[in-house]
Amino acid sequence: MNHRSTLVAAGLFGASGVGLGAVAAHRLETFLAERGMTHAWETAARYHLFHALALLAVATWLQTATGARAGRARWAARCWSAGILLFSGSLYLFAVGGPHALVYVTPFGGIALIAGWLCLVGAALAKDP
Repeated sequence: MNHRSTLVAAGLFGASGVGLGAVAAHRLETFLAERGMTHAWETAARYHLFHALALLAVATWLQTATGARAGRARWAARCWSAGILLFSGSLYLFAVGGPHALVYVTPFGGIALIAGWLCLVGAALAKDP
């Protein structure tokens, strides 16, 4: 992922995060409450939007980063993108009645999100020539 594709991902994830939050607040509020899934949806949306913002920050950094720093920052962006899809995506689907097996996907998304943050640490600590 270069800075432009990371910026596109940040924009798409930001827009979809806001949209899904609005859908829950205006169309699914009662449905989610009856199923006891309001917290799951809110957690998905919170992580979705936080990581969209993180992608925006990395996209900005990637405009000037080089070498190992850039490579590790790109991996952070990849991990966060995968994490949003797996973690938040599985929670959204489970909250609206998706199969119970989705709960086994969610931790892999969480691991991807954590890995992204660790990649960011690696990017910050990289010593480029």
